[in-house]
Amino acid sequence: MTTANPKTVLLIAPVVDGLLDKLSSAFQVFRLYDQHDPHAFLQQIGAQVQAVVTRGDVGVTREVLTQLPNVGLVAIFGVGTDAVDLDYTRTRNIAVTITSGVLTNDVADLAMGLLLTGARQLCQGDKFVREGRWLKQGPALATQVSGKRIGIFGMGNIGQAIARRATGFDMEILYTDRKKLQHVDYQWCADLHTLAHESDFLVIAASGGAANRGLIDTSVFNTMPKHAWLINVARGSLVDEPALIRALQNGVIAGAGLDVYEDEPHVPAALIAMDNVVLQPHVASATHETRQRMSEVVFNNVTAYFAAAPLPNAID
Repeated sequence: MTTANPKTVLLIAPVVDGLLDKLSSAFQVFRLYDQHDPHAFLQQIGAQVQAVVTRGDVGVTREVLTQLPNVGLVAIFGVGTDAVDLDYTRTRNIAVTITSGVLTNDVADLAMGLLLTGARQLCQGDKFVREGRWLKQGPALATQVSGKRIGIFGMGNIGQAIARRATGFDMEILYTDRKKLQHVDYQWCADLHTLAHESDFLVIAASGGAANRGLIDTSVFNTMPKHAWLINVARGSLVDEPALIRALQNGVIAGAGLDVYEDEPHVPAALIAMDNVVLQPHVASATHETRQRMSEVVFNNVTAYFAAAPLPNAID
């Protein structure tokens, strides 16, 4: 077996320039995404790799990890772990780290931004002014946000941050999660369908992964009030996208605000065509400040691993 370089990193997907520069200055970095034949490349250098850096939306496949016999760390730029086979990493004793706590505020901000933009028709209002239609007619009425009921599916760090922001709008906050949380005073719903039925705005802030794939389906949409909006800042895989399109086209729900999709960056033409859908290109954490802090966390995690130091951002 080739002797492993203790400071060799495999970069699965592009990251921000600042993180790439820091990694390259401190370690030997191989870029898998630049290779025309990734499998052949891994056969050549796989035994040298000790750490993997990837994005949360990309992850790293089990097939890639099997070609890295000396890997001991997967450092994720983000908080999503659904694109990493955690059962496999555990069997290999491969540590997995995330940038926990860093992007919470930005994601919560965007969730509220999508909610407000959709309900108050901000995109339509902008277009209305730019096209000169205000000179000839008055704008359409929108939907009030303050005082409405917001249902949050997933009351982790991001869900709780969304709830705090909704409090500022005097919203009634409901949630569901794996279990009722003792440290929050919001209204607990025992299941997703009850939450959906009781919510004017249903916000998805739950984890992705196979267990949650397609949970937001036709049965959920049929339970929601017709005036309700769906907001998704979690993972596109949580939503049955064809079912969402049908619900929107048929007036089953009023609208949707989406930052994530089932097959990114491919967004269905049907969603693009609808005025009652607010679309963003998976940018919930995409601010200069947060991406800088995320980069620092990833770099610190990799540095700590090579120094055999504790990994504060490691998941169980």
